[in-house]
Amino acid sequence: MAARRQHWRLYALGGGLGHLTRAAALARVAVGRGHAVDLLTNSPFASGLPLESWLGPGATVHRVDSRLDKAGTVAAVGAWLAESTPDVLVVDTFPRGLAGELVALLPTVRAPRVLVHRDLNPVYVERFDVAHAVDAFDLLVVPGEDAPFAHHPRAVRTAPWLLLDADALLSREQARRRLGLDDGDSRPVVAVMGCGRPEEVAEAGETVNRLRTLLAGQAAVMWLVPTDHASGLTVWPALAVMRGVDVLVGAGGYNTVQEARATGTPLVAWARPRLYDRQALRLTEAERVGDAVELEAKVASLLLLPGWYDARPSAWLNGVHAAVEAIERVAR
Repeated sequence: MAARRQHWRLYALGGGLGHLTRAAALARVAVGRGHAVDLLTNSPFASGLPLESWLGPGATVHRVDSRLDKAGTVAAVGAWLAESTPDVLVVDTFPRGLAGELVALLPTVRAPRVLVHRDLNPVYVERFDVAHAVDAFDLLVVPGEDAPFAHHPRAVRTAPWLLLDADALLSREQARRRLGLDDGDSRPVVAVMGCGRPEEVAEAGETVNRLRTLLAGQAAVMWLVPTDHASGLTVWPALAVMRGVDVLVGAGGYNTVQEARATGTPLVAWARPRLYDRQALRLTEAERVGDAVELEAKVASLLLLPGWYDARPSAWLNGVHAAVEAIERVAR
């Protein structure tokens, strides 16, 4: 437990699930140390996730409708910031805010400000003078990957952040049961994850169908989704079952990549185009695929590797703990 209970506000606006996942990792550890945490998200998946119960007592989640236009989103952020003065404000990724709204709003926040600073597209950094916006923060926390301002004098590096520590994951046997496999079923598991843009979700479903045809009888191919979907198996957080997965198919987003590497799960991934993120740089050549044919070939090849599972790590360093401690030190 922390020496003093603090009130944190976490700004985690951004499409998909990535910003919410990173903020939830931070919030869960902060709540576990006795802090009160208000988390702001506009993820379209937030309404279907049991965030309050998962984060624990002391957490409040404010869900902004992802369908709001820019003016509506800016108004929602302003109202949220005006509700109360926290001991610290933490902003994920966007120092100017998702819609540029924090440029005007940050000066009204009478509390230390912390930026979670991961990689950003240099075009965005230059076009919107992000260097100037970064200077409005008292601390930059760099969560395990290079970033444009990682060498800022107020920057602190940590190991990558994960939603769960190693001892919170299901065992391989428990994870396979959670994924619906019988104890006598020895087939390897290929898990496909796709929860970004609508066309990417559709492509994930098509990938599942192709892999099931290709690997019929050789592997159990499953589509893991965070919230209910007619064709997918609802599992959240997916990290909980990663020890039961033999090959992971997804995209090169921060959380997918860090979870695969921490658990030693072979990853085959698309580098999705993003306005702010550079997924191609995050992926290695062995992980990255350019088309469906290459994806299928890499998955089939990985399933032929002998004895690799025994080499997977049983533990890892979760940088979110060091991040929480660093933020506690700047909170007033």
